[in-house]
Amino acid sequence: MTIGGSGEGRPSKNQRRDAVRTKAKRIREEQKKKDRRNRVALRGGVIAAGVAIAAVIAVVIINSIPPVGPGPANMASDGVLISEGMTPVTTSALQPEAKPIPSRPDATGTVADIRVYADYLCTFCSEFEAANSTQISQWVSSGAATVEIHPVSILTHKSSGTKYSLRAANAAACVANFAPENFYDFNAILFKKQPKEGTAGHDDAAIKGLVADVGVRDSVSEINECIDDTTFKSWVIASTDRALSGPLPNTEVEAITGTPTVLVNGKQYVGALDDPKEFAAFVLQAAAATYSTSTPTPEPAPAG
Repeated sequence: MTIGGSGEGRPSKNQRRDAVRTKAKRIREEQKKKDRRNRVALRGGVIAAGVAIAAVIAVVIINSIPPVGPGPANMASDGVLISEGMTPVTTSALQPEAKPIPSRPDATGTVADIRVYADYLCTFCSEFEAANSTQISQWVSSGAATVEIHPVSILTHKSSGTKYSLRAANAAACVANFAPENFYDFNAILFKKQPKEGTAGHDDAAIKGLVADVGVRDSVSEINECIDDTTFKSWVIASTDRALSGPLPNTEVEAITGTPTVLVNGKQYVGALDDPKEFAAFVLQAAAATYSTSTPTPEPAPAG
């Protein structure tokens, strides 16, 4: 009898080496499978995170773009038409995507048709307003002329990022919508208190102060909310695009190429913006070319 038993059950050296290799191979394969699962999970997480980020960005963009709403009341022509007695012509608000309805010039041959396209940050517009606003209001009050004012926003990028030109045009639309009887004075004060191009311009609180300065009383809260919300932002952008792309109604002038663009009976004024006598003479000449020489026309400003 041999003590310790037989050695037949013990694996040989080669068998032990093969077993170690087999186990190592199995571990490597399991690790590869684990790595693949981790990579798939990681890619899925990255994709999910990307989708979530894209969704957040989309929500932010959507929320930053106001929905297109109706245009302002009393501006169906993209401008405010003011007639005898400085009375604004009232019109219903146009629905989104509706085309503007051009106002019709006086058919009797007795009233000069003045139309002004202006940007509230435009220095030249301010010069024209300062020189001619008083005599235009006198002509309109007496019934010798009508004036149609079209606020546009082509200098939005000229106010240190505050978009003053756009905000001012929106405020004008707010006044036209809620207090049309104050529109002409508000238009005038925006030019009188005009900030310099390249500056931040007036903030919304200051614009609201100008609304109060022109005597708006009953609709102050509605106008202030309209200014805060830039309610007519989409309309301002759309109406400006229409003025820039044309065609302009009641004239052979295709589109505005700058501001101010001033039309009298369809003819463009290209004279000195700060000379009321020259503009008055142009109004007379344009009226004479359009109507009979016997029809009443605005009188030139008195020499001073």
